[in-house]
Amino acid sequence: MADTAFTKTEIIGLVVRLTLVSAVTFISIKWLMNQVDPTNKSKKKAKKLAEEQLKRLAGTGNTPLAIEKLSDYELMIAAHLVHPDDITVTWSDIAGLDGVINELRETVILPIKRRELFADSRLTSAPKGVLLHGPPGCGKTLIAKATAKEAGMHFINLDVSILTDKWYGESQKLASAVFTLAVKLQPCIIFIDEIDSFLRARNSTDHEATAMMKAQFMSLWDGLITDSNCTVIIMGATNRPRDLDKAILRRMPATFHVNLPSEVQREKILHLILENEPISSDLDVGKLANITNGFSGSDLKELCRNASIYRVRDYLRTEAGSSSSVALANPLDEDEYHDALRPIIMDDLLNSFEKMRTSKIHCGSLPMSTRIDVD
Repeated sequence: MADTAFTKTEIIGLVVRLTLVSAVTFISIKWLMNQVDPTNKSKKKAKKLAEEQLKRLAGTGNTPLAIEKLSDYELMIAAHLVHPDDITVTWSDIAGLDGVINELRETVILPIKRRELFADSRLTSAPKGVLLHGPPGCGKTLIAKATAKEAGMHFINLDVSILTDKWYGESQKLASAVFTLAVKLQPCIIFIDEIDSFLRARNSTDHEATAMMKAQFMSLWDGLITDSNCTVIIMGATNRPRDLDKAILRRMPATFHVNLPSEVQREKILHLILENEPISSDLDVGKLANITNGFSGSDLKELCRNASIYRVRDYLRTEAGSSSSVALANPLDEDEYHDALRPIIMDDLLNSFEKMRTSKIHCGSLPMSTRIDVD
């Protein structure tokens, strides 16, 4: 009996030692893998940022979501969550796109904010996919942010690079976390800029992991579409809609073409840009709108920014009689700044326009045949 008892004690001791060794080995290997993982620091930073954003949301009463209820993958995605107070773009900040704005209000925002008007029909619910397409710099990203602000929705500005992971199967878990987090945060907009780079047409040369991630993304998207009570919208922006997979286009029934602004639209944009700027009384915005054919809203803003810098250069060359290095060492206070600098004049804008026009022609974004008389 003694021998038997001693044997049992040895067996129990051996089991305990093996358990401890296994636990130590597991922890050591896990620690080592974390140390060699090149994305470990970025993951920790993303989780910290996600916790801060979710605490801010909970503090404002916008969401009752508890951080403890989120998985590590959802926290990674939550790092790209934009707080409503951080969305400073409103419809008043977008000029010349009244048609697109009205359509978005009627087809996307109204069914969300006034659900009672559409309660008797599933056909009039908000679309689960919205595509904004058109040339670069025409305000597609601004429209997405303003839509989230107007509708009072959470906004996930999804960086698709975080969906790629060197470990097999991690990308699929991250893709799944995008949807599970959005459902927990609904109403929510998932915005994917340059969506064609992520969900382009599939072909036989696609990597296996990429193909699986795309397939799962679309499968989870279908789950949103079939659930009429789910208020999650995937909004994408692209200037190459033909590169998108046909299955993606099917899932984005609401498409809005954001084209280069017309002359009337350019005039509205210029008025908005120069609204709070010091400008001379003889500045002809209508003429500037007429000669800037082919310019996007972003181009017009850059044109005005360059023109504003010309007056600073003139001050340095004439009033101060100094170089930029001397000016940096002797800054003006706010009152002196306003008194010393002249307003923006028409010549500033014309010079800025000619510089940008030449650059755009050489870059191929403006036809060589474009000849504009600025006299």
